[in-house]
Amino acid sequence: MPPSDIDEIRARLAAHPRPAELAERRARIESLGASYSLPPDVLVEPVDAQGVPAEWTSTPAADGARVVLFLHGGGYVSGSLKSHRHMVAQAGREARARTLAIDYRLAPEHPFPAALDDALTGYRFLLASGIAPARIALAGESAGGGLALATALSLREAGLPLPGCLWLSSPWVDLALTGASLESKASVDPLLSRAYLAELASLYLNGADARGPLVSPINADLAGLPPMLIQVGSAETLLDDSVRLAEVAGAADVAVHLEIWPRMIHAWHLFYQDVADGRRSLASAGTFIRSHLDAP
Repeated sequence: MPPSDIDEIRARLAAHPRPAELAERRARIESLGASYSLPPDVLVEPVDAQGVPAEWTSTPAADGARVVLFLHGGGYVSGSLKSHRHMVAQAGREARARTLAIDYRLAPEHPFPAALDDALTGYRFLLASGIAPARIALAGESAGGGLALATALSLREAGLPLPGCLWLSSPWVDLALTGASLESKASVDPLLSRAYLAELASLYLNGADARGPLVSPINADLAGLPPMLIQVGSAETLLDDSVRLAEVAGAADVAVHLEIWPRMIHAWHLFYQDVADGRRSLASAGTFIRSHLDAP
């Protein structure tokens, strides 16, 4: 049997293993994104979001009143606008919305709560720009997924209007690392191991409680949050984070849709130009977002 498209991505990752030094790790994730080009109809506009670097992307079909606020992955220590730009732009295309990606501060230089503060600032920037909260999808991948959920919780506690929906891709929502799939999926996950996640958590937490609801929102009371779409691959050590999050959200009467994509690895959306299920999962996310952000 010929190798599948996701097997080819696995081989590519294996040929360029994660380096030991943080600067080199950051460069590696940048290079993953840089290997993909943007379609010529994507418009990219840098913006200062009340002091936080950010970036608009849009396509001709985008509804200017509808925005996906996106928080990139990278374990809170890496990732950037550049690393995720191609995928964010495609998500916006599928949602027929503009996207605003936030270049939040990274650990260990800026540990918790710096990233959360920047995400909240980005959301307030949208409100100040006249975007209706019901027309905002708050989204994130991996650590960015956990950050998006923590942002929604912080908005609720502050009494601010909540977004229309949440899209969480392979969210990391348990920095205490209690999920069973950390072991059961260790042999098939090419990107994330318990030891690596523990290192990332230590850098981000900088002494904060790993079970605190704003770093591990799986431990939070999720009541009152907007509808959420959770997407995760079956070949992820973080699979249990998504499965348990869906259970916690459902028990809190939150409308939740969980998609488990067979054989997909962590952050498979990044490889959508080469992976058919990457394209299909972004299309599914776009459909979900449109269904919740369309004006009544």
